[in-house]
Amino acid sequence: MKQKKFSAFFLLIACALPICLSAPLFTEVPQQKPDIQPMSVDRIFKDREFRSQYMGQSKWTTDGNGYTMLQSSATMKDARDLVRIDLETGETQVLVPATALVPEGGEAALSIEDYAWSSDGKLLIYTNTQRVWRDNTKGDYWVLNQTDGTLRQLGGDATPGTLMFAKFSPDGNRVAYVRENNIYVEDLASGIITPLTTDGSPTTINGTFDWVYEEELGLQDGFRWSPDGTSIAYWQLDASGVRNFLMINNTDDLYSRTIPVQYPKTGETNSAARIGVVSSGGGETRWFRFDGDPRQHYLVQLEWAVNSDEVCILRMPRNQQAVTAWLANARTGNLTRIFSETEDAWLEPQDMDVRWSSDGTSFLWLSERDGWRHLYRYSRDGKDVQLLTPGDYDVTRIAKIDEAGDRIYFMASPDDPTARYLFMVPLSGGKATRITPADQEGTHRYRISTDGKHAFQTFSSFMTAPITRLVSLPDHAIIRSLVDNRKLNEKLQNGLTPVTWAFFRVPTGDGPALDAWALYPPNFDPTKKYPVLFYVYGEPGAQTVRNTWGRNYTLWHRLLAEQGYVIISMDNRGTPSPRGRAFRKCVYGQIGVLSSQDQANGLKSLMKQHSWIDPERIGIWGWSGGGSMTLNMMFRYPELYKVGISIAPVANQRYYDSIYQERYMGLPAENPDGYKAGSPITHAAGLTGKLLLIHGTGDDNVHYQNTEALINELVASHKFFDLMIYPNRSHGLYERENMPRHLYATMLRYLLEHLPVNPAD
Repeated sequence: MKQKKFSAFFLLIACALPICLSAPLFTEVPQQKPDIQPMSVDRIFKDREFRSQYMGQSKWTTDGNGYTMLQSSATMKDARDLVRIDLETGETQVLVPATALVPEGGEAALSIEDYAWSSDGKLLIYTNTQRVWRDNTKGDYWVLNQTDGTLRQLGGDATPGTLMFAKFSPDGNRVAYVRENNIYVEDLASGIITPLTTDGSPTTINGTFDWVYEEELGLQDGFRWSPDGTSIAYWQLDASGVRNFLMINNTDDLYSRTIPVQYPKTGETNSAARIGVVSSGGGETRWFRFDGDPRQHYLVQLEWAVNSDEVCILRMPRNQQAVTAWLANARTGNLTRIFSETEDAWLEPQDMDVRWSSDGTSFLWLSERDGWRHLYRYSRDGKDVQLLTPGDYDVTRIAKIDEAGDRIYFMASPDDPTARYLFMVPLSGGKATRITPADQEGTHRYRISTDGKHAFQTFSSFMTAPITRLVSLPDHAIIRSLVDNRKLNEKLQNGLTPVTWAFFRVPTGDGPALDAWALYPPNFDPTKKYPVLFYVYGEPGAQTVRNTWGRNYTLWHRLLAEQGYVIISMDNRGTPSPRGRAFRKCVYGQIGVLSSQDQANGLKSLMKQHSWIDPERIGIWGWSGGGSMTLNMMFRYPELYKVGISIAPVANQRYYDSIYQERYMGLPAENPDGYKAGSPITHAAGLTGKLLLIHGTGDDNVHYQNTEALINELVASHKFFDLMIYPNRSHGLYERENMPRHLYATMLRYLLEHLPVNPAD
């Protein structure tokens, strides 16, 4: 097949546009106090001395006048009450005491991991949860009837811990859930359980999803009650033909065992998805029939269209360069196209969200069609379209649609891609107004109340742990502080060896300047030479240059700065920075190529500007996509990078999953040269520096296969490297005793040995 050309002309032009830059500033640093203890791996990962406090799980009440959350019980040890906090007074009222959560014949209260209220006041409790891939989405569900005080477990004779995504019917009298890939409805009065599907199996998946749909489309809960409760719409995946990738467990028993994961790699067979509607009382499913091969399309959204007659479905082709919204009639099965959008590069699943107005006459949609991610309002039939947020900036997220207040709250940062602020625009469109006060820099998150009049505002910055406050909207007046992390922030500011940091932009020559941050050692002296360690990700999945609290990453980098390293991170083109469509998407079809070039050019520019960078002591590290970037930099630019630590890397892009890699690279058959050029394994012979590879053999995301294949290539090229393998650990490398501590201690030892702070003469 003829190779596809991946970069449109206007994208190439836009990618070359220069962006203004600034240089890092250095400030005087006070001397370390004699009683201050240095940062250490043990203080971070063993003693957890710097653990931040968070507000915990909370939910707005439907009237908007309060919120509920779990608090330690005053009457029962090791248990929690469910309480309501009044917004105005701050008074706490116990709604459900822990004593009401003790099952009959038991002694301990249920440990609530999530909960939901029915329309008539029943409480649905999620407990005894189990991990499925990344999240705990299986467990047990109980219903507490506060009228008579009865507490009953759902699922009948179900195996404990096997129910998923339980939801009340609109009238609160029934609960639907997924159990072992089938959907059931349980009547709360009679206890009768009705199966809505019976064909569920490892390859026929009803009401939930396979690995790749969950990981790359963010889909887990795969069914929806109709507004009147008479029907349920749901996804069904046919995973037959999707090959199993076999992980192997060598350590947990006398004999090894394999762990199969249905995992479609690039160019391989995907699951076939379809959507249907079934009566909530049981019966036959009416399937919606789309043209084309379902294995070459994705169904990325399903919602009832504000009535019980129609569902709205979003469908994308496998290359993810188009999306079509359909209205599907639940009674006839007829499909009506609302609109389609196409793209020369890719469309992001995070933008695939139709937000209906309460009366169902219109909906909101995010689009980059004019070069920026903006909000548009569509009429129900898709014929009338209005741009609501004009201007040269990106909307990063819709925070709240407040119809009563005639406004939309959204997140953006027009002047600083490293930050996030709350903005407001009228529902009719127009000039956006910043709601976050102008004197508050950094990154802000908002969870806005049901009536749009209040919000939990959580703020953090590069060296400030999260602070959560209750504010009123739209005036942003502070009502009270909820979590201030005062002790931790005091320690960060005054209880540790002082360090400095700066945000700035780095010129790259033929491309735009790159956003960057640098963290400097104590008493930084620009007349001296310093080892420099780059922290990288570099792919469309994450942005590392953020003015936000990075938890363990922030502490780890501060530890390294105390040791004497300068830590730098740069966001190359292709990262999801809010700098416009061209900045993000000009890497299409060449992941790993243009990004590597940007990182190398940025480093060269910094070396020209700053004589304190020791060219013989430059290192780089990253995880996942950042692990891949680390390999690319070590192999492609060995004259620049002397030391690299690569964690869980994709060494060969053909080994990664279909949805992610094909989104950014196109199909392998259409872009074989791009896949080869972007894969680090292709360039392994270029290695000259010190390289530490780290991987978990139980990684279901980036398979350990990548590291083994890379080892073969390095051996074939007679290249020497170091290797740390963690048996049965997943992509996050956090399972089992002492794991994070050992990981970061290993990295620290490697850096101190091979990227020395005080090299021998």
